[in-house]
Amino acid sequence: MNLTVTAGPAQDTQVGALIRAHRLRIGLTQRELADLSTISVRAIRDLEHGRARRPRTDTVRLMADALRLGPRARAALEDAAQLGRALGVTAGPPAPPDAPQPLLGRNTETGTLVRELSPDGEERLTHVVGLPGVGKTRVALAVAATLHGGGMPVLWHAFPGAAREYLPTGPGIWTELTDRLVAGLYGDEPGPENTEPAGGLLGEGPVLLVLDGAPAGAPRFDRLTRLLHDVPGLRLLVTSDEPWQAPGERLFLLCPLPVPAADGNGSDLSGRPADPGAEGEPAVRMFLDQVRRVRPEPAAAGADRERAVRICRLLDGHPGALSAAASWLVVSDLAALCDTLEADPTAFLDHLGGRADCLRESLRNRIGRLPAGPRTLLTALCAAPGGGESAGAGALEDSFQLPALTALTGRSLPECGRLLRELLLSGLVRAAHEEGASHFRVPALVRALVPGAAVCAPQATAAV
Repeated sequence: MNLTVTAGPAQDTQVGALIRAHRLRIGLTQRELADLSTISVRAIRDLEHGRARRPRTDTVRLMADALRLGPRARAALEDAAQLGRALGVTAGPPAPPDAPQPLLGRNTETGTLVRELSPDGEERLTHVVGLPGVGKTRVALAVAATLHGGGMPVLWHAFPGAAREYLPTGPGIWTELTDRLVAGLYGDEPGPENTEPAGGLLGEGPVLLVLDGAPAGAPRFDRLTRLLHDVPGLRLLVTSDEPWQAPGERLFLLCPLPVPAADGNGSDLSGRPADPGAEGEPAVRMFLDQVRRVRPEPAAAGADRERAVRICRLLDGHPGALSAAASWLVVSDLAALCDTLEADPTAFLDHLGGRADCLRESLRNRIGRLPAGPRTLLTALCAAPGGGESAGAGALEDSFQLPALTALTGRSLPECGRLLRELLLSGLVRAAHEEGASHFRVPALVRALVPGAAVCAPQATAAV
């Protein structure tokens, strides 16, 4: 796979590429443009070839006059010149924020996204969806870092409320450009005027724009289409809790981390045999890493390792829930943590470190935003035999298939299929495919937060 950016010298400044494009569009030679603008042929040649990257304001004005540029094209040329002056000769392409911690257990997901969004890939709008706290931002950071390492410029925009799992970048001209692009998609001002100058600055080479923590409402699709048209090399990577349903949108559902096989039946929902080395599972490795950060002492042995595996099952391998639960080990221990989560999987969803992102409230809000049909189906699934408090820990392994929903709801198979799809894309139902058969289940965290479900808060308090 080739990740090399091929735009040449114009990656540092687009002013030369713009001058050349406008000159060829109206059929002028460099000599003719020099005569019209009173700029020397050598200066024009140096600008077009990228050897001169910081033209003076008077030079830009004379070029724009000679090329008879309209207001928008003139603005694009001026922005390109300003960018060249601000960045200087040695400036490289914009980079994504730095992630302070390594990413565990997401090689398959990040590899797929990198292939699809690379210059040789086929996707231009990829939307990573899933439950709050499942790790969408962290995966986007890894994808952006890999693409940037291959030479692709990366623009990053975090919406208010997005998980801050990285060190933010400082203000600068690239940040201003990114903010302008986002304002063109979501703001009240006319959108198209914001995209043509951006096209001039970014050129035709590949560039990644990450919209992290996008709001529930989609941008205007006409503005989105215009942006993709004006910046031919642009790829969008969006993270949010629910899809836009935009034309050409590639939905990428990010599920919680795999958990070890359940004891008793020899296999888990995916049909894998029970693994005696359960600590090698991504969810367990991630949880034990969080434990190490909270309690820097010798590694747990024997019963504590078994409890860590059980906690990962009780929390469905959900990274945010595992991180929050581990934070409670400052005042608790693995035995108390495990006993409490057996009674109430949501007992430790609020991070003890006082982080601003409240996972419990975020999950409840996600359930509450469901349309009436999927919400009714989810409630029925949680109330069906095999679920709920009376089922105990065994409810984690209960699963169903699509035909069972017709009997549960009285709806037709196509209707049930559409409702189930919405629950899957929201992350509120998990899927597994074994030997050609698709099975589904409601995670324990979701069951406990569906309105009407019993939560054993008094027991949780006593256990700690």
